[in-house]
This record gives sequence, C-alpha cells and structure tokens, in this order.
Amino acid sequence: MANVAKKVSWSGRDGDDEEDGRAGETTPLLNGTGPGAAGSGRQLTPSSFLRIGQLTNVDLNEDIHELEREIPRQRPNEIPHNEKLLSLKYESLDYDNSENQLFLEEERRINHAAFRTVEIKRWVICAMIGILTGLVACFIDIVVENLAGLKYRVVKDNIDKFTAKGGLSFSLLLWATLNASVVMVGSLIVAFIEPVAAGSGIPQIKCYLNGVKIPHVVRLKTLVIKVCGVILSVVGGLAVGKEGPMIHSGSVIAAGISQGRSTSLKRDFKIFEYFRRDTEKRDFVSAGAAAGVSAAFGAPVGGVLFSLEEGASFWNQFLTWRIFFASMISTFTLNSVLSVYHGNAWDLSSPGLINFGSFDSEKMGYTIQEIPIFMFMGVVGGILGALFNALNYWLTMFRIRYIHRPCLQVVEAMLVAAVTATVGFVMIYCSRDCQPIQGSSVAYPLQLFCADGEYNSMATAFFNTPEKSVVNLFHDPPGSYNPMTLGMFTLMYFFLACWTYGLTVSAGVFIPSLLIGAAWGRLFGISLSYLTKGSIWADPGKYALMGAAAQLGGIVRMTLSLTVIMMEATGNVTYGFPIMLVLMTAKIVGDYFVEGLYDMHIQLQSVPFLHWEAPVTSHSLTAREVMSTPVTCLRRIERVGTVVDILSDTSSNHNGFPVVESNPDSTQVAGLRGLILRSQLIVLLKHKVFVERANLNMVQRRLKLKDFRDAYPRFPPIQSIHVSQDERECMIDLSEFMNPSPYTVPQEASLPRVFKLFRALGLRHLVVVDNRNEVVGMVTRKDLARYRLGKEGLEELSLAQT
Repeated sequence: MANVAKKVSWSGRDGDDEEDGRAGETTPLLNGTGPGAAGSGRQLTPSSFLRIGQLTNVDLNEDIHELEREIPRQRPNEIPHNEKLLSLKYESLDYDNSENQLFLEEERRINHAAFRTVEIKRWVICAMIGILTGLVACFIDIVVENLAGLKYRVVKDNIDKFTAKGGLSFSLLLWATLNASVVMVGSLIVAFIEPVAAGSGIPQIKCYLNGVKIPHVVRLKTLVIKVCGVILSVVGGLAVGKEGPMIHSGSVIAAGISQGRSTSLKRDFKIFEYFRRDTEKRDFVSAGAAAGVSAAFGAPVGGVLFSLEEGASFWNQFLTWRIFFASMISTFTLNSVLSVYHGNAWDLSSPGLINFGSFDSEKMGYTIQEIPIFMFMGVVGGILGALFNALNYWLTMFRIRYIHRPCLQVVEAMLVAAVTATVGFVMIYCSRDCQPIQGSSVAYPLQLFCADGEYNSMATAFFNTPEKSVVNLFHDPPGSYNPMTLGMFTLMYFFLACWTYGLTVSAGVFIPSLLIGAAWGRLFGISLSYLTKGSIWADPGKYALMGAAAQLGGIVRMTLSLTVIMMEATGNVTYGFPIMLVLMTAKIVGDYFVEGLYDMHIQLQSVPFLHWEAPVTSHSLTAREVMSTPVTCLRRIERVGTVVDILSDTSSNHNGFPVVESNPDSTQVAGLRGLILRSQLIVLLKHKVFVERANLNMVQRRLKLKDFRDAYPRFPPIQSIHVSQDERECMIDLSEFMNPSPYTVPQEASLPRVFKLFRALGLRHLVVVDNRNEVVGMVTRKDLARYRLGKEGLEELSLAQT
C-alpha cells in the first residue's frame, strides 16, 4: 500500500469528490481502518463485530492540515502504480430502493391512474432523450463536416500549389500546425475544465450502470466539453472517431432530462421529481446509452443490445421497450435533420453518423467454402486486437506514471496530432499508387506526382475523415488500392490509433478499429483474389467488412450487439452469420491473451467493478471472511450527538448503518431492525428531526420523501450542518426513515452466493448476521470486487485511497 502515492483518475483531480457535495465523505474506509491496514489479515473477535455510538467529535480540518504537511507540495516526477489495487475513492450508487415508512405511504397513496401517469412520463422522457441525442449528433456531424472540409481544402490547395514549384515542406508544416493547433484547443478544455470528458466515455458509463459513481460523469458541463472536444479531435486529424462519445453524450442527456433540473445551471424545473433516485436514473441512462449507439450507427436494435451486453446490470421487459423507443426516436431525429440539411428532405437516407453503404448481396454473396476463411480472419482480428490492447496497456501505465500533469497531457496530444499529419504526408509523398479520377468517390483527391486525370490512392485513406475512409475501403471497386499501399497504411495507422487512445481528448476507438480492420481485410481479399486467379467470390469489399468486424471485435470484445450494429449499418442481413462467426472467433482468441480494451481501462483505474459472476474458484470463501468489520450500528432511538460523531468520524466512514433495537442505557445488543443510509441521516440532521430527551413522547417533525429528493444527488457535507451542544443531547427516532427489511445473509454463506445476491439485486450494502439475527459484519461492493481470478488462482487485491 505504501508504494501508491497518487493515481490519476478519470476525474483527473486530487480529492475531486464534489459529485454529491461531500468534500470528505466519498471514501468509505471499509473495515474501519485506514488504507495501510487493508492488506492485513482480519482477526475477528466477538467484540470487534459491532460498535454502537461510543465516539468523539473529529475535526476533519485538522486531519486535512496534517495530511498536507506530510505530502510534499511538488508533484512527483513518477507516480508509482500497482495494478493489484482496488480504489476506495469510488462510491457506489443506491440502486436498491429504501422501503421505509415514507416510501410505502407514498406508494399506497398513489392510485392506478397516478401510476399510469408516471408510466406516461417515462415514455415522454425516453422520447425527449431520443430527440436531444439525435440533435446533438446532428450538430457534431455538421460542424465536423464543415470544419474538416475547410481544413482539407486549405491543405489541398497548398499542396497543389507547391507541388509544381517545389517547397512541399511548407505544406507539411501547414498541415501539422493546423492539426496541432486544433487538437491543442480540444485537449486544453478537457485537461483543465473537465478531465472525465476524455476518451470515449464508454468505460465510465459501463461503470455507472454497474453501480459505481464516477465523479462528474453525467454533468451538463461534461456534455458540453465532450461535444466540443470530439469535434476538435476529429477535425484535428487524430486517429479517432466521433461515434464512441455519442454513447456518453446520450447518457448525460438522459441523466439530466430524467431529473427535471440541472445542478450545473442551478435550475430546478419542478418536473419529474418522482424519478430523483438512483434506480430510476440508471434506467434512463441505459436508454441514453442506447440512443447514442443508435445515433452513431443508425442501429436502434444494436443500441438496445449494447445497453444490455455492455452496460445495464439489471433488466426487465418494460425497460427494453422504452429503450428501443428512445433508440428509434434518436435515429429518426438524426435522419430527418440531416436529410433536410443535405437538401433531400423526403429521402431519409442518413440514419446514423456513419452509414457503411448498402452491400449488393447478389454481387457479394458468400459460399460455404468461405466460412473457414472468415473464421481465420477472426483469429487474425483477435491476435491483432490483443496486441493493440497490450500495447495500449503499457502506454497507459507510462502515462499514469509520467504524463499526469495537465500541461504535459496537452503537449502529448499536440505531439500526436503533429506526428499523425507528418506520417500521413510522408506516406502520401512516398506513394506512387496512382488511380484514375473518373468515377471516384474521393472527396479531396490529391494529384501530387501522379499524371493528369489521376489521384494519389494513399491520400484517400489519410487525407479524409476516418468515417469516409472506411466507406471507401468497403465500396471502392477492385483495383482501387495497391497492396503495398494498404499494407503500409494498416501498419502505420495501427500504431497511431494505439498511441491516440488514452490521450486527454474526447475521442472514440470504434472508427479507427474499423478502419484498421477494413484496410487489412481488403488487403486479405486482394491476396485471395491473386491466389484464386480472380475468382468472383474474392471481392475485396466483402473482406474489408469482415476485417473491420474482426479488428473491432478483437479490441472491444463485443459480440451480440456488434453483430447487429454491423448488420444494421450495412443494411444487409445476408452477412449476419459470417459477422457473428468472425466476432465470436475474435473474442475467444483475444480473451486468451488479454482483456478487452474497456475492461482493461476500468481495471487500470482500480474501479470496484462487479462482473456477471463471482470468480470460479471462490466457493471456499464465506461471508464471514469477506465482510467488513467492525460495523458501526445505530439504535432505533439514538442520541443526536452520537449520530453527528459517527458521520464525522473518518475511521467509520460507511454509507449505510444497521439499526438495532437496544435500550439506550444498556450495552446489550438486540437483533437487527433495519438499515439507514448516510444521506438519509444528513437530511434528518439538516431538518432538525429530533426531540429533547425529556420529551420522548412528543411527535417529531414530519418529513416527506420530497425533502430527500430535493437534496438528491448532492447531499450536504456533515461539516456544513450546525448542531448546538443542547441539540446534541436530543434524541432522534429512526424508525420511520430506516429500511425495515434490508437484505441479509448468514455468515456461513459462500462468496458466490453472496456475490449473486449482491449483483442481481443491485445492492450497496448486505448485512451479515449470526444465528441470533445480530449484526456481525457488512458486505459492500469493494469487499466483493477485491477478489478476482489471477494467473496464479484466486487473488485478493489491496484496498487503497488512490
């Protein structure tokens, strides 16, 4: 534990815990110990199982000052990093509804008509999510098209000008400077304003839907920086795509609309208040992620399956219909607006940001003898994907250790942009692959040293946005590319894309992966046509499609959703079976070597992510061995001063407290009566819901669920709540606010059983009891996530406040 000084997080800031307004409360120190003791063995004694309110006030400011004195002011040149860590700084989300008296009374008051109204509101919200996600996608597409077109026209005119009279070095300088300048702006806003907007956002949304709170991940500011950042990244010529970030953008839109207010704008529209809880918000974020996929690829069914496969931990039939509805509205909105923009309002021909174009199944069918060839391509895609992920892993480790200052991150992004332009220019300059310009679909044909009426074929790959390059590789007629051109492009773009993913810019990996795969797939098809003497079934466009699927599957390891996305984006169900074969083969081969890219980055950030199943060799562990202990419990009627002290004490900074029945004047503990959350206690203290000790028969102030929803999601810190010395002696009755039926397990329950219960129900706290129903421990997300299957069997990760 001592070897971890600090680790760069997705939020990119030290102590950046203001997501719910608690500067010092978002790190639950499990086991009642500091990070240094996390790796030690747990000696369980009967007296260590439970603590009931024997605490003193803790001045958190003193702790902070002491910490500042211990840590040197200057940042270290190298940040030590240990991959066998689990970060304590990530909070969990409360997906399990607290069915206390207030909740049950409200539900009983709502009649059938009111429930129908709530259901209609859900559909309305999903429609609004789809419309806004589609509009954001249109904005990104139109701005990128115009800015990138302007850049390519300027550079093309300059190259054409200097080709005749010499001085092409000036053209190279212009191209590299334009790229670096645009990317510098995109990287600056991400690095200094909202670091969580970096990358595609898919790993962060995947964690959110899994039940982990990533700070700032669904903020309005994050959406604005994401949209601006991805535009600048694509225009800056990086090896990135604008499709991946649409998933994050749709999720932010969904989170904002479903709450009916914006904490960033400090505006409350007083609508959709019923949905202000983590359970409802999660469902809408699932719909937003699906709408983002649908807008990106014109694949509404693929969007639903993406949310199911990659994101949502919990599912039901009604949710499926609402998500599908949001996806359909998203792609229809995008299609309508872009069709009007392109001047053919009645011809809905732009269902997604990228349209692979229609493949003619009559000319490009496949035969039974091609099936083994497709599977071989899947093997190649799996190997290349594993190589991509392994290289990116070591590169990310290097970035964590050395490139952790925002200014260095911006410099690196500018360097990559300049190098990308330089590599592209040099390869175009050195290429002698000239093709006739007649009938070509190339947007910006560069003649360079080719004869009149011809263009440089290498320029179609580099001198274009990646989306258009993918479509060209799919549909350009046979003979449009020299094998050497494709081979060199694949090699260089592979390393450029690997270097680019993980930069402090908003960008996705979907399109670069498809472009790499399409290039080597087309090369594979050309080679096959040479071997078969130009046989009709060896069409290079078909193999470009299979190569694109194999490469993307080998990198991100998606199967079901990616199959449907590729089928919907090509508008042809004919290739469904070969695409499925290719993706399954790529995943099996890739998983043999290394994890998928998104899972790898989640692991590098030490996020307590729970997979679908517990480690296969974990049956020997029981709840008694994995639970956190001692557990701080509260009495049903508790002294206010005790509650304040417990909430202020960092050594017991849990977010859920078992409530037990006990005489305030006795130390004898009775059985479990319920569970109350830290956020609920803070609201009770804020509203002074307590009575004097001498007047316990008085009725304390009534609260409504609205009071808790108004404070959601940023509950005030305990330090901001003033409790006088007289109020500390008052009593607070928790009966009405606690969840009287929390989920519990006996201490002999096996880890897989505990894991399955925790994961399937979306729990945050699972109370462990003995045979007398007395609390002996608590299982939280981090207690389960710390056990994983390593190369040497089951291993236990260390817990650290990183």
